[in-house]
Formats: sequence, structure tokens, C-alpha cells
Amino acid sequence: MLKTQADKTCYKLLTHSGLVNAEALEQLIKREGDSREPLSKVVVAAGLLREEQLLELLARHAGTSVISLSTLQVDREVLAKVPVKFAWYYKLFPVKLQGRKLTIAVSRLLDVHTLDEVRFGLGFEVETLLAPEHEIEEMLKSHYGLGAETLEKMLAQSPAGESAPAVPHAEKVQDIEELAEKASVIQLANQILFEAYKKRASDVHIEPDKGKVRLRYRIDGILHDARVPPEMDRFLAAILSRLKIMANLNIVEKRLPQDGKARVKTQNETFDLRISSIPTPHGESMVIRILPNRQDFNLDQLGFEEDQLKIIKELLTRPNGIIFVTGPTGSGKSTTLYGALKTIDTVHKKVITIEDPVEYEMTGITQIQVAPDIGLSFAQGLRSILRHDPDILMVGEVRDLETADIAIRASLTGHLMLSTLHTNDAASGVTRLLDIGVEAYLISSSVLAFMAQRLVRLICPQCREEVKGADPAVREMIARDLDRPAGEIRIYRGRGCRECHETGYSGRAVVQETLVMNEKIRQLIFNRAGAETIKQAARRQGMRTLRQDGWLKVLKGLTTPEEILQVTPVDETIASEALLPAETVPAAALLPDERTFEDSGLQSEPLLSKDRRKYLRINVRLSILFRTVEMEQGQRGDAQWNGEGAGVNMSAGGIAFLTSAQLFLGDLLDLKIKLDERAAPLECIGKVLRIQPASSAEGGGLQYEVAVLFLAIHSADRLKIEHFCLSRKDHETV
Repeated sequence: MLKTQADKTCYKLLTHSGLVNAEALEQLIKREGDSREPLSKVVVAAGLLREEQLLELLARHAGTSVISLSTLQVDREVLAKVPVKFAWYYKLFPVKLQGRKLTIAVSRLLDVHTLDEVRFGLGFEVETLLAPEHEIEEMLKSHYGLGAETLEKMLAQSPAGESAPAVPHAEKVQDIEELAEKASVIQLANQILFEAYKKRASDVHIEPDKGKVRLRYRIDGILHDARVPPEMDRFLAAILSRLKIMANLNIVEKRLPQDGKARVKTQNETFDLRISSIPTPHGESMVIRILPNRQDFNLDQLGFEEDQLKIIKELLTRPNGIIFVTGPTGSGKSTTLYGALKTIDTVHKKVITIEDPVEYEMTGITQIQVAPDIGLSFAQGLRSILRHDPDILMVGEVRDLETADIAIRASLTGHLMLSTLHTNDAASGVTRLLDIGVEAYLISSSVLAFMAQRLVRLICPQCREEVKGADPAVREMIARDLDRPAGEIRIYRGRGCRECHETGYSGRAVVQETLVMNEKIRQLIFNRAGAETIKQAARRQGMRTLRQDGWLKVLKGLTTPEEILQVTPVDETIASEALLPAETVPAAALLPDERTFEDSGLQSEPLLSKDRRKYLRINVRLSILFRTVEMEQGQRGDAQWNGEGAGVNMSAGGIAFLTSAQLFLGDLLDLKIKLDERAAPLECIGKVLRIQPASSAEGGGLQYEVAVLFLAIHSADRLKIEHFCLSRKDHETV
């Protein structure tokens, strides 16, 4: 194995250093006798010595130093002096050029002959530094571009600048197919996929543009650009054709979208690929989704909080009913459903799924792929599934009334159903089913729970650190939403390192809110209450919202506030609780019709103790002007200020006032609130959340107490209201 002088020198250094067991080293050399890899690389790969230790040993012998390339800034003129083919062949990276002396980084000792070849090939005097091999490879990819050495070989096979000959279409297609099967194109396509595997990417995006190609990897839900050589544009058709061949797609068809799948293997890991192409003005754009063939779907490892996990597992033991997982595309709904199926005893229960597409194959479960082109829709498949006497069913998505109706009726006849909906939160799942035509009584009697979720990136454990100067406003927001002292809030972030590709994040976890059906919620659904009303009722009964669940992960140091603010909606229900009376919340006032509290027959219930209010609320007497916002016509300025009221109580979150004007739940109002006679009134938009009879006005008319949540208000105006309430808190707080 010790074929070169450099390997012999490395062997002597390792033997005399005492860092490596001599016997283990001898056995390694005998075992790897035919290896063409340098001894230094073999020793590190075998685990006899860490790469950092070996580099320090080699640097002391050579009289040089070890550098880190991850933060190195390199002049483009220096890169231009070293051809990409040369850099990849010798595994070196140019660091700097001073006169006629070029400094390069290598990962091993170079013998005299190799140094002479480098000097002669580049035409410079050469000074060497040592750096980890993976850093050199990453720098070559990021500065020269992914697959640059392969492209240079391909370009060398044809004259530079040669344009494509004018040939008939059929011959052109044949040429592309032959080129797609060449080793160089296959190697380039494999490099693109292998780089995605190393970076933990879930998707690869190949996007043509005018005169160039854009390659992007989606890592932890975020797209990252990958540098590619400008010459890749010349071989785009061949690369896409190669990928199409892998997926058994038609390489001739470039005018219509195509979808296919393939299976590849790399480093003893098998992957399923979902390949989709669409036509664009500059050529075909392709997205490759990477699905590990062996996926460990374990609910315990998806990031659920313990109390939520307990609720989910209890729901899965129910004999019948429907569990809906809701959220936008890419929120992990399918992964949660697969995790739920894995917890079920498939030996004694028949489990059938119908999906579009079948993303992961699971043993012990019958999985059906939707095929609309031959008439196999969700609804048609569901009808056939019921004849197979299943215990548990999973429907990939409820998209229409027909599918929803069959699923609900199946759940009422002894089947446990799992499915997904595209909604922003759990309570909106009710609205979605009502919108597609499902009867309210069917929803209230069949659904077990709506579980809304999002995926948030986790802080890289290798570079996690506490943020000392965190934004006080963020601390205050977390403290208010979780009802905790702001002084206890500790915020963390990822500094960025090699392990996380300098992003500060590594991996993702789920944040969730679970709306479990009970008699109160079922009554609201039966009365067709709105999503916000249902969410308020669930909040009062202990439901934790998406944002609150996210804040818990922030407190544990698992993610950052920026991630939570980006993926979770604002909790309007928490803000609205601050403006409702602390003693009672009339349930009838939450119903979306004009019935009064007395007519509803529903009892009131406690809302929230004073010490959990988001904003301080006070009793106050103020003049208020309002007008209804005509959202459908898009008109605000033309409407008249036709309403007035006298303030009852107020906070920075909203106001409750008395008025004789007729308003309805959900109305949007333009408001003018005059805090000071000497200053102009504050203007904002609010939403009516509660209406109830208050007393008889002069002349025998009926007055109503109306609670309005501030929806659109300038932050400075909200601060003015908060200061106004604080200045009068001693004798007017409620």
C-alpha cells in the first residue's frame, strides 16, 4: 500500500508519534494493500485517528499550518489561475496568489513528483497548507460549481463554442437520448442526486432561465441555491432526459407536464424519487422529491409535546370516528398519519389506505394509489375499500363532498378514519367541511378531533447558543401568550457551523394544536358557529394554540422565535380574551345569529381570571363613532359614520361599548375613539365578537353591549391606548 514517498513518510510519522496503535496500523495496511487511496485517508476512514490530529501531525513535519476554509474569502482572479479539472484531479484548492507564489490547500502530504507536476501545470511556485478533505471538496463545489469537472470533460469531447447542427426533430431527439446514456451525463445526474442526499435535501429543483440553469435544494423546508457552472445550460436537455429515462417518462414530450417515479441506491441507502416536469418559456423545469425507502415513522420522535402525544394515542384507540390532520402543503400531515398508523396493531386489525400518491410503503398495511385517469378517485376507492371489511381507513385528503360524505358515514358505522384537510388551524376544519356541503349534525356526531400542525426548523445542537440581547418585544410576546414572567424567558439560536451548512438549523419538528370534540364544541358546530367562536371555546377549555405550542419549544431551546412567528398564525383568540368581561361569557353571544342570551337557552361559563389577561382593561366613558366596512364592495371611504356608542370598558386589544345601532357577529367596523378632547381621535378597524342586550335606552329602545376586537391598528395607537389604560389603572381596573 505504501507506494508513494508521501505514504511512506506518513507511515513513519504515525509509527513514531504514538497516536496510533502500531499493530492496528500494520493490520490496516495489510487489509488495504490494493487500495489506491492515500494512507492518511485510509487511517482516518478506519477510525484509527481523527482527521484534525492527523493534519496537525503532518503540518508539524512539513513546517506548515492547518487552516479552516469554511470562512475563507477567495479572489475570483486566483480561482481563474487554477482550472477546475486540475483542482479536482489533485484535490487542491487555491487560497491566495502573491506575485509568482500560489498558496494551495491540500488534505495530505504531496511527494516531490506531485509538487513538480503542480508547479509545471500551473506555472507558479507553490506553497502548501493543510485543510480537511471535506472542506476542500465543499469549496470546490461552491466556487467552481457542482459537477464542474464532469462538465469540463464533456466540453472537451466537442469543439468549444460549436453550435448544434440544424437536424430534423427526430434525429435531434435521438441524439439527446444517446447523450443521456453517456457515462458523463449519468455521472452528472448522479452527482446532483448524491449532493442532495449529503445535504439532507427533501427536494431538488432544476429551473432553466435565459442562458443559465438554476439548481436549488430544499433543506429543512427552505430552498438553498447550489452553485453550478455556466456551461451546464448546454447540457440541460441531456440531464433532464437522463432523469426522465430513470422515471420511465417520455423524453420526446416537452410541451406537457409529466410525473413519474424512480428508485436509486447510494451508500447502502435506497431512495424513492418522485420526478415532475413542467414546460416553461426557457425549457423544462423539473422537481425531484427524495423519499427515503426506509422511514422510521414514530410519533414519539416527531416533536409532539407529551400531553398532546397522550391525547393522540388515546384518540387512536377509539373504535370509530374521524381524526382530521389539517395544515398547508408541506406541514408534515402525511408523516403524522403514517406515524399514527404505525402505532396501530396491524396484526389483529385490517388497515387500508387510499393516497395520492403513495409516498411511503408500509408493511402490514394495504395501500391504494389514486388513478383519476381510469376513474379511481378517493370516493370510488373508498366505496370499494368498505367491502374489504377494514377496521381502520386512511384517506389521503378529503377534497369534495362525495369523499367527505362516504368517509363520515363509514365512521358512523364502526370504522376509525384518518384523513387530512387544507386549513390554517384546527377550528377552520369545521368551516372547511361546512363549505364543501357536509351537514353540521354529521360533523358534530362523527369527528373525534381536528389536529392542525406546522413544521419548524430545529436549532443545530452543534452551534446552539443563548441570545443575550434578545428583543424585549419578543420576550414580552412570549410571556403574554404563555402567561409567564418575561424575566424567565430564555431565547437560543444557532450560530452556524459546518454540520448545519452555516444555517444554524438542523432537522425539523412539529408544532400542533388539537381541537378535541366535546359536548360544548359539538353544540357550537350544530349551531353553525364560526371558526373563531369554536376556537375561543376550545381555548377556554384548555386547548393550546399553534403559536403557544411553538413558544414552548422556544423556551426549551429547540427553535427560534423567528421560526414560530413565520409559520404560525396570530392568536386573535388570546387577544380577544383580554377585552371580554372576566366574570362570564354569554354562550349565546358566540352563536352566529341574532338570538339574544336569554333566548338561546345556553348557560354562561367562566372565561379567564384577571391575572391571565394579555392587556390591562379599565372601565371608561368615551365617545365612539363607527361605520360598517363594506368588504364585498371594497368601499370604506364612501360609507357614513352612522353609529355611535359610549365606552364601557377598554384595553389595547379591543373595546366594549353600548349602542342602539343594529350590528351582527363578525361585522367589520371602522372605529374612531377619542381618548383626549384636545387630540384627534384614534382610527382603526375592529371585528364584532360579542353582542348582548344591555338595557332599555331612553324612549324605550333596546341597547346592546358590543365587544369589538382590534384587527388593524397602528402600533403607535395601540401603545397610546395601553398607556391611557395604565394611567387610570388604580381606580378603573376591572
